[in-house]
Amino acid sequence: MKKILSLVLLFVVTGPVLPAADRLFDLDVLQLRAKAIAAQPYAEPTQHMPDWLLSMTYDQHRDIRFDPARAWWKAEKLPFQLQFFHPGWLFKHPVQMHELVRKEEKLIDFSPRLFDYGRNKLSGRIPANMGFAGFRIHYALNNPAYFDELAVFLGASYFRALGSNMHYGLSARGLAINTAEPGGEEFPVFDEFWVERPEAGAKTITVFALLNSPSVAGAYRFIITPGAETVMQVKATIYCRKNPAVLGIAPLTSMFLHGENTGWSRQDFRPEVHDSDGLLMQTGAGEWLWRPLVNPAQLRTVSFMDSDPRGYGLLQRDRNFAHYDDLEAYYHQRPGAWVEPVGEWGKGAVRLVELPSPDETNDNIVACWVPAKLPPEGEPISFEYRLHWVMNPGERPPAGYVDSTRQGSVLSQPLQRRFVIEFAGDQLAKMGDDGKPEGMVTIGEGAKLVTEAVTQKNNFTGTWRVAFVVQPDGTGRPVEMRCFLRRKQHVLTETWSYLWNP
Repeated sequence: MKKILSLVLLFVVTGPVLPAADRLFDLDVLQLRAKAIAAQPYAEPTQHMPDWLLSMTYDQHRDIRFDPARAWWKAEKLPFQLQFFHPGWLFKHPVQMHELVRKEEKLIDFSPRLFDYGRNKLSGRIPANMGFAGFRIHYALNNPAYFDELAVFLGASYFRALGSNMHYGLSARGLAINTAEPGGEEFPVFDEFWVERPEAGAKTITVFALLNSPSVAGAYRFIITPGAETVMQVKATIYCRKNPAVLGIAPLTSMFLHGENTGWSRQDFRPEVHDSDGLLMQTGAGEWLWRPLVNPAQLRTVSFMDSDPRGYGLLQRDRNFAHYDDLEAYYHQRPGAWVEPVGEWGKGAVRLVELPSPDETNDNIVACWVPAKLPPEGEPISFEYRLHWVMNPGERPPAGYVDSTRQGSVLSQPLQRRFVIEFAGDQLAKMGDDGKPEGMVTIGEGAKLVTEAVTQKNNFTGTWRVAFVVQPDGTGRPVEMRCFLRRKQHVLTETWSYLWNP
């Protein structure tokens, strides 16, 4: 009788005793955890950080470095390695790290032995369950004898990656909530990570993440394949405690200070400063659209309505070093990020947010997919996409794309503005005057086209130039403009889309 009672109590306290196979970790298990978390009121995670870490300065935190000799899986000589970031300074939300070995999860304990503290003095014991600020993945990306940084997960739900011969630039996020909305943005956080121990000779690495915030909880899986173009296969399920005003799926975050389309800032010796110079989108109907970025005087938000988009991304198209002239930032080698949806995403919009920024330290550009309608609260929102970290996207319009955007004043006409758009592409370069394309320009409300657009071949570069002059109507309204090249009735290029503030 006592034995039976003991078994009953054990069942009540711990639940049924499951076979080992039923306790193995996978995406389904993580989804169940996220659903259970979302069913409860949001609670701030328990802090295990000593006060002296919370009060650290930037310089003190920067002086703490992970010891590469202690990289996870280094001793086993596996194809991927992990290094961890130390909590402190701005990183006051430690995350728990787990290693998955044959789908069994094992907590990675924090240890000061993993770090070189530089000039810092340890002020007391650090608990083993404190967690880390984040982690990075290393892989022999450019040289078989050296493990480069491949990807980083650090801060809120931010992450970024590199392909061969790239330098870090823009970032991605797990989710964007109420970006640029009244009342402020909510930043979900990846609370826990699970990283599968790779096999010898593995070409991919898999990361799982649990996301949490006052509005949502979610389960993520990242299958990362490094290479000249590094690809992340992202699969996620989100459960909303309450539906946000704007839910941004597959968000990208970048920086644009000034560029060729905005004019050279004479306060800066560098002609251009940006991680990305435009938003590229391929609609569900197959149209290609290019939107050059700006650093606006006031916040700007635009939505490109669509259904089942084929892709979108923030790209760094300009790869000419002389256009940046920066020997430290290497803006000409910063990656673009291309989101390729898997399956049908339904109706919604690619949303572009541009925020004013006084310098290059701020990410002031956000692009994401916003569904037209969310399911009732508590019901899952599932999506999947491939995120390509690229120098140049593999897919482009069939004949041509926007190579540059420039604007300038018109002599003796201070109210007028001249725009010069260059279209490039292998097929365009082969075209002569006998098959001259036609520049199609559309000017929205708030301005008028002063003269017909002039289209001519640039024989120095092989591009085709479209030049036109516009004049505002005096209302001060922002003016939407579009331009593309066609020959007869055939559209040859992507559509240049621009919002001009007179």
